[in-house]
Parts: sequence; C-alpha cells; structure tokens
Amino acid sequence: MGEECLQSAELLKALAHPIRLNIVRSLLQFGCRNVNCMVNSSGYSQSCISQHLAKLKAAGVVTAERIGNEVYYELSDERVARIVSALFSPKAVEP
Repeated sequence: MGEECLQSAELLKALAHPIRLNIVRSLLQFGCRNVNCMVNSSGYSQSCISQHLAKLKAAGVVTAERIGNEVYYELSDERVARIVSALFSPKAVEP
C-alpha cells in the first residue's frame, strides 16, 4: 500500500467520529474558534471538546494558537475542508 493511501486513511480516521466531524464543520463554517465557543455552541463538555481537539491536532487536521489565556483552533489541511464541504453540501444529500 502506498504512503499516500496510508496518510489519507489516517486523515479519514481522525474525522471518523461524529463529535470531531462536528468540530471540523464548525471550524469550517465559523473560522478560528476557542474551546469555550465550541462548548457553548455544541453542548458538549469542555473536556470532551478538548480531547477531540487533541486527536484532531495530532492528526494535523487543526492547528492551535495561544492568545493570552485562550487557545484558538483553525483548520490546517485544505483536504479536510474539501471533504467536509462535500459531506455537508446540499447537493451531497440530494438523490
């Protein structure tokens, strides 16, 4: 199996959880956000969001930047933006 296939599989694995997919979709829609914003808009706990962000960061899906006491996250991989946009576009759900 080629290296490109392995990397793509790891990327898809990182996205293969509903909460992580929701986090990525939110970042795509609203841009750079901190954990508190994600907690308030999603209803998940701070620890839950932080754990999933750690997995996304380890997979290279998001990057983090500390500004004062807050850490802001944004998408770091254009492929992820294209994948998530395709999944949630209106045309993707039409028969």
